[in-house]
Amino acid sequence: MKRAFLIVLDSFGIGPLPDCKEFGDQCPNTLKSTTKSSLLNIPNLISLGLGNIDGVDCIEKTDTPLCIYGRAMEKSRGKDTTVGHWELAGIISENPLPTYENGFPCEIIQEFENLCGRRVICNKPYSGTQVIYDYGKEHIETGALIVYTSADSVFQIACHEEIVPVDELYRYCEIARGLLVGKHGVGRVIARPFVGEFPNFKRTSNRRDFSLAPTGETILDKLSSNGYDVISIGKIYDIFAGRGITNSSKTKSNSDGIQKTLEFLDKDFCGLCFTNLVDFDMLYGHRNDVDGYASALSEFDRHVPDILEKLRDEDLLIITADHGCDPGDTSTDHTREYIPVLVYKKGITPQNIGTLPCFCQVGEMVLKHFDLK
Repeated sequence: MKRAFLIVLDSFGIGPLPDCKEFGDQCPNTLKSTTKSSLLNIPNLISLGLGNIDGVDCIEKTDTPLCIYGRAMEKSRGKDTTVGHWELAGIISENPLPTYENGFPCEIIQEFENLCGRRVICNKPYSGTQVIYDYGKEHIETGALIVYTSADSVFQIACHEEIVPVDELYRYCEIARGLLVGKHGVGRVIARPFVGEFPNFKRTSNRRDFSLAPTGETILDKLSSNGYDVISIGKIYDIFAGRGITNSSKTKSNSDGIQKTLEFLDKDFCGLCFTNLVDFDMLYGHRNDVDGYASALSEFDRHVPDILEKLRDEDLLIITADHGCDPGDTSTDHTREYIPVLVYKKGITPQNIGTLPCFCQVGEMVLKHFDLK
């Protein structure tokens, strides 16, 4: 009974891609920024071979790596979650998804207001925590929807859960998803519920992403159509619009995602368990929180031995990422970086696979494990 576990440390980049300046980045390095924190403690990732990857010069190397190790370049024209995960799963996005540095066009906002029956406020690129501080009070007083974007291809709607119930917010997101197609086909519409009183608002774990459907066949489609289980943990279901997934499990945090992955390691199934750990990106990278990122990475590291211990003889484990989000960068945006590729299977011969020219080769490793092309 073959199983594969693909774990994405969301935004864990390991150094600048050669074309990073084309995407507004200078010299981002998410891993290197975390080494500036005294809270970073990742001996198990180092033992796998993280420090041995080409270009990684900020952490220790090991003489006895446990993994096949390397790094991958992004071929798609983007640096966001949707494009990164799609490429891992086999789709190269040759054209960037639309972004809106001046907010969304009037015709989109007006149609959205008409369909929802509520006014829109903000409609600018904004930090997710700052936007509820600046507009949350007006939202509570008027019931208007806080709509904002970022450097990524996203349409985000923030609402207080006592003013707009979560299910109603999800319905508004579905309306927006239906509008945002064609040339305005953003990668994700995101529900951003929050609670509390001004000025102490807090976002909740009821976030939900409404993604574009993948534009081609993915490894998830390939596996499920061949009778294999495809289990998603975290926001994987949302990123792929549910396509090709046979079992999904939402998560509230990295800790919850790690725990659910450990639980599936104890279960009998035949196929892929695909996990996204989003806190690295959402809570720490975007907020320039170096210590928080380092602590989250150290937490994952502490569970690496548990993951390895639970692997069966025929299991495949791949630990990777989808883009960067350097917490030490001057901006709060995603960063265009190499991603790590750590591949483990019992009895595997460790080796350096150098630099893979495309994230897709990670998905190819998964398919090869199941004897699929």
